[in-house]
Amino acid sequence: MIRINDIYMPLEFTEEMLKKKAAKEINIPITDISALRLAKKSVDARKKNDVHFTVSVELEVKDEKRILGRFPPNKVCLVKNTSYSVPAAVKLRHRPLVVGFGPAGMFAALYLAQAGLSPVVIERGSDVDTRTAAVENYRRTGILSEHTNVQFGEGGAGTFSDGKLTTGIRDPRIGFIFREFVRFGAPEEILRSAKPHIGTDILRNVVKAVRSEIISLGGDVIFDAKLTGILSDKTRVTGAVYEKNGRPQEIMTDSIILAIGHSARDTFEYLRASDIEITRKIFAMGVRIEHLQSDVNRSLYGSFAGHPALPPADYKYAVHLPDGRSLYTFCMCPGGYVMSAASELNTIVTNGMSLFARNAENANSALLVNVLPEDLDGNDPLEGIRLQRRTEQAAFIAGGSDGSAPAVLVGDFLNGCISGNVGKVKPSYMPGVKFADIGSVLPGYITETLRKGLPLLASKADFFAEPEAVITAPETRSSSPVRIVRGDDLCSVSMKGLYPCGEGAGYAGGIVSAAVDGIKCAEAVTENG
Repeated sequence: MIRINDIYMPLEFTEEMLKKKAAKEINIPITDISALRLAKKSVDARKKNDVHFTVSVELEVKDEKRILGRFPPNKVCLVKNTSYSVPAAVKLRHRPLVVGFGPAGMFAALYLAQAGLSPVVIERGSDVDTRTAAVENYRRTGILSEHTNVQFGEGGAGTFSDGKLTTGIRDPRIGFIFREFVRFGAPEEILRSAKPHIGTDILRNVVKAVRSEIISLGGDVIFDAKLTGILSDKTRVTGAVYEKNGRPQEIMTDSIILAIGHSARDTFEYLRASDIEITRKIFAMGVRIEHLQSDVNRSLYGSFAGHPALPPADYKYAVHLPDGRSLYTFCMCPGGYVMSAASELNTIVTNGMSLFARNAENANSALLVNVLPEDLDGNDPLEGIRLQRRTEQAAFIAGGSDGSAPAVLVGDFLNGCISGNVGKVKPSYMPGVKFADIGSVLPGYITETLRKGLPLLASKADFFAEPEAVITAPETRSSSPVRIVRGDDLCSVSMKGLYPCGEGAGYAGGIVSAAVDGIKCAEAVTENG
C-alpha cells in the first residue's frame, strides 16, 4: 500500500472525486486503484480566496515499486507499519499502583491491565459522573468541591477541556492511543483529522469505558482516594498509604506510577518534605480571551466562512517582544466556553472547554506568557506553585470574592480603563464575571506583555483588534511549574520504583503526550520488575 501526500481537494469533494484525483496525481488509470482510504485531512486557509482541503490518501495499486520510483518520498511513499501492541509482561511480586487517573495514569493503567498485571489505581477525585455534577454546581453557584473539580477526578483536567489530541511529539505509541480512543467511543474521524479533538461531552463516556476495561482485566480503580504517604526501605518503594472516607489505607507495592497532574499541590509538598528531588521548570500564566466564533471564521476563512464542510475556525499564534518576552495562544477552543477551573477555596482559575460540535457562540483561547525560573523569588522549588496560588487568590478578591472572575474588555485594557459594559462578546465564564483591573491580579511583566503583544497579534489576525472582545483572568494551570526528577530508567532519582509521570511531573504537555508518557512508565515497570 502506498501513501500520496498533499492532494488539493475542493470543500465539496466526494470519494469518487478523490479517487480520480489520486490517480491523476501519480499518472495511473483509475482502474489500477483497488482500494483507497483517506488518511489525513486538513483545512488550508492560507489564501482567503481559495480555502480548500489538503489530504493524504493510502492506496492499493498495481506496480507499487514503479510508482514509488517516479516520485520523491515526501510526495509518495510506502505505508509504514506503525502497529503497537502491549506485550505479555513478566509477573511482578506485587500489583503495581497508579496514582492519578488523568491521561497519563489512565493509559499507564490500561497498559498494565492489558499486560496482565492487575494494577490498582487511586484517584483523589470522583468518578466522572459525580465529578460532572460537582463541576456544574460550582459553575451555577460558585460553591467549590476541593476534592473533585475540573482539576481532580476521573479523566484528569483534559476531561473538562476540548479533548484536543494535537501534539508536537512523534512516537509509535500515538497511533495505539488514537485507536484505543476510537475503540472506547471517540469519533473515528480523529484518525484522519490533522487537528483531532474528542470534545468534553464524548470524552466523559470514553474515560468510563477505559475504566471498565481496566476493571474487567483484573484491575481496581478507587475514587475519592488521596495518596498521603509512600513507604520505602530508604532506597526503594515498598508500599503506599492513601486516605479514603477519612481513613488511611495501606497497599504493598514495589512500583508506583505517580501521575498526579499539575494541580496536586499538597502532594508536591509531601514529596519535597520526603526528600524526593524536585526542580523548577518553565511554565506559563496569562488570561483567556473570547471573541465571537463568527468573527474568527470570517477572519480566517474569508468569503468561505459558513461553508457547511468547514469546521469552526481555530488558530495558533505567537509574537515576540523586543524585551525578550513572548505572548502566545494556547488550548484554543472553537465554539466553546471559558471554564471555572479552581481546585482550592477562595481562588479563581480559568480554562477553556468545547463540546464535540464546537457550536457555542464564542471562541476562546489562553493568552500566555512564559514564567522562567529566574522570574521567581528565592530557591524554593515550589515557588512557582506559590506564585500561581497568589495570583488565583488575588483574582478571587478582584472578582468580588463570590466566585466571579475578574474580566475586562480588550479596548479598555489597552486604554487603561474599566468601562464595565458588556459589548458584542458576552462572557461565557460561570458563575459570572466582574469587570476589574487584571493588573492587580497578574505579575507586572505578564500584564505588560499582554498590553504590548495584543496589537502585534492584531497584525496577524484582525479579530484581536476587536475592542469588545473579553479578557478573563487568570489562566494559571496550563503547565506544571515543577519537575520531579527521574533517570533514564524513568524512576525518581531519589527512590527506585517511583515513576514520576505525565504533565504534573513535568514530562508532558497535553492529553497525547501525557498518555504516551504513561505508557512509557508502564513499560518501564514491566521491564524493571
